[in-house]
Amino acid sequence: MFNSILVVCVGNICRSPTGERLLRQIFPHKEIYSAGISALAGNPANELSSRVAAKYGLSLDGHTARQLTSELCRQSSLILVMEKRHIEAVNRINLGVRGKTMLFGHWLNKMAIPDPYKSDIEVYEYVYQLLFESANSWLGKL
Repeated sequence: MFNSILVVCVGNICRSPTGERLLRQIFPHKEIYSAGISALAGNPANELSSRVAAKYGLSLDGHTARQLTSELCRQSSLILVMEKRHIEAVNRINLGVRGKTMLFGHWLNKMAIPDPYKSDIEVYEYVYQLLFESANSWLGKL
């Protein structure tokens, strides 16, 4: 049913690339990609996000940030965002996607996943664990 999944955060350099790669590991036969509401387009994944992900065996190599567009929203069967305010931001980009937009942490009490950008590495570690738990909570749901 949900074969194309779009993972969204703000800059597309910390949370959404990590969430994308985690979901790809769990659902290798689904099309999973990411974008940012205010993307730092063209940039690689954040260095600390990459370092923490690598510590757990997840590579963010080759990621390039891209801007969320109406077309990306339209072609996705499910859009997963990090915070409740992102649902409204996505809806402003494409009015027809509210019904297929959910929190990445939906199955963990609709948990929001905070932005670690410009924080200490401990925050990146915490956010990675939230993303890992949230990604795994989608098992059996998709």
